[in-house]
Amino acid sequence: LNEFLLLAFADTRELQLLHFSLFLGIYLAALLGNGLIITAIACDHRLHTPMYFFLLNLSLLDLGSISTTVPKSMTNSLWNTRAISYLGCAAHIFLFVFFALAEYSLLTVMAYDRYIAICRPLRYGTIMGGRACVKMAAAAWASGFLSAVLNTANTFSIPLCQGNTVDQFFCEIPQILKLSCSDSYLREVGLIAVTACLDFGCFIFIVLSYVQIFTAVLRIPSEQGRHKAFSMCLPHLAVVSLFVSTSSFAYLKPPSFSSPALNLVVAVLYSVVPPTVNPLIYSMRNKELKDALRKLVEWVQCQHQ
Repeated sequence: LNEFLLLAFADTRELQLLHFSLFLGIYLAALLGNGLIITAIACDHRLHTPMYFFLLNLSLLDLGSISTTVPKSMTNSLWNTRAISYLGCAAHIFLFVFFALAEYSLLTVMAYDRYIAICRPLRYGTIMGGRACVKMAAAAWASGFLSAVLNTANTFSIPLCQGNTVDQFFCEIPQILKLSCSDSYLREVGLIAVTACLDFGCFIFIVLSYVQIFTAVLRIPSEQGRHKAFSMCLPHLAVVSLFVSTSSFAYLKPPSFSSPALNLVVAVLYSVVPPTVNPLIYSMRNKELKDALRKLVEWVQCQHQ
């Protein structure tokens, strides 16, 4: 195969341009939101703490994730084409798996950070030192990279004999496996099962961490202390819930629920919405981050005057 054909959002020219415009707005919002968070954390020394270091990494992963899928879809709608090259499709799968699994690993690390901050506050500085934080973040990126290499190599080593039409607006492993010859995809399914088990282990770790966190928070005598502790955890919990719920529905929904239109909507929910909404979730109730963002915007305005 030299190329694959992606699923188009619309057939008429007007709807194709509408899709391009909507995705352009979403993409620019994601670039702006995540870019502001990265710049604010990098420039404000008060935000040079483990929590914001992990948040900076999360924004980098969100930028990479949305840049993998949305620009190609926008380009195809603008130029009225569905084609993506064989190498381009392989790159789609590699980058999407890399950023998605690295982000999930990082969210697990962030849950551990919140657990130590609330349940072991006296040892927080010792456990979450600078070197330890860098190692944890590096491990999250490395786990995504390793999984992406294995899954991409395995997927494209399978003979494909069911055409070249991909029923999605970007290349993803389940849609490529549908094009494989009978029984030749079982090896990749085994690798996906191992990855799913590791992901489930991360999910259990996050759940147990929050059980411990909420138990500790409810023991705090002052209402102000409880409110502060909940404010530290709620943005991360909201991001985890959005990430897990959308991706779980996409991959675990019954086959009877599947249709091209529904698959498109669900794919947008788990691949486009979280990277765009995450900056808003983290900055909404975070006074330190809002102050840093306000100073950054004021500084930019002063430079232009």
